[in-house]
Amino acid sequence: MKRELLHTLQGLEEEYASKYLPHISIDCVVLGYHDRNLKVLLLKMKDLDQWSLPGGFVEHDMEIQAAAEKTLLDRTGASNIFLRQFKTYGSPCRTSDIYADMPEELWFKQRFISIGYYALVDYEDVEPQLDDVSQYCEWKDIRKLPQLMMDHRSMVEDALILLRKDLNYRPIGLNLLPEKFTMPELQSLYEIILGKKLNRGNFYRKILNYNILVKLDETRKGGAHKSPDLYTFDEVNYKEALEEGFKASW
Repeated sequence: MKRELLHTLQGLEEEYASKYLPHISIDCVVLGYHDRNLKVLLLKMKDLDQWSLPGGFVEHDMEIQAAAEKTLLDRTGASNIFLRQFKTYGSPCRTSDIYADMPEELWFKQRFISIGYYALVDYEDVEPQLDDVSQYCEWKDIRKLPQLMMDHRSMVEDALILLRKDLNYRPIGLNLLPEKFTMPELQSLYEIILGKKLNRGNFYRKILNYNILVKLDETRKGGAHKSPDLYTFDEVNYKEALEEGFKASW
């Protein structure tokens, strides 16, 4: 039996049962961009070999969206977050493996329907936070995921599918890139999310035609080659594009 985890869960059971709605949970695919790699924030619970997505529960008097935002704030400390609900998971056997040898009446072992969100955050703004049942909270390369518990790998895959669709019609990057970035850095981000190479000339032309970038009167210093120009997002046009969408796709 996973004794340390069980002891922790039993200690939290009364508090959670009185504070949160039963049978509803939230799981978040938190994505960040660092060293030209897309990262996902993962937790490792005590006594378990598998990793999990950061998640939480919904307080009795709280909206679902607000609960998701609170979960992310608690896990990351970041407030500038793009957050989108993407799918609901309700298999009756979702928790059967991790809690298999624990008492049937345990509150955490009951059937939970999980609402999935994906979140885009600035990697540098995040300070991963542990909770009472977790031993580690770390960024992992999305292309080299460890073993994930329950249906969390499916959640990551489903979030990426929707993110790729969103990328075709709406801007992505404001929450993932630093305030100033180069065009190759932006193209690299798009290529990693889409899982394919993009023609540089076509990418530059298309992204500039969207009118969401501002070219700065400065360059990135260092390196043997010509210093690349720096850009930032035009937040007014960016937010308008988020609401109205693009007319062309990748």
